Amino acid sequence: MKLPIIKHLAENFDEDYLLETVEVLESLSEARGLKDEELEVIGELISNSLGAIEVINIVRDSDGKTDVRTAASDFMKRVLGSIDK
Repeated sequence: MKLPIIKHLAENFDEDYLLETVEVLESLSEARGLKDEELEVIGELISNSLGAIEVINIVRDSDGKTDVRTAASDFMKRVLGSIDK
């Protein structure tokens, strides 16, 4: 996951668009003949898109009190905290 990419996606796209993007990427990952490196890139794109969706949800749930930058930072802290445990 890359925070700048997650922030960019959350600022420029809505949740429905990102969900559709994830569906397309998941379908693409099932195509024959993909190399491991290509699957890793697709997985990273899916991960960043899902992270952006989570950031959008954080902003929405805060009734606009939290901006995208703060929400993205909080999200990454949660992710990194769960990895450390």
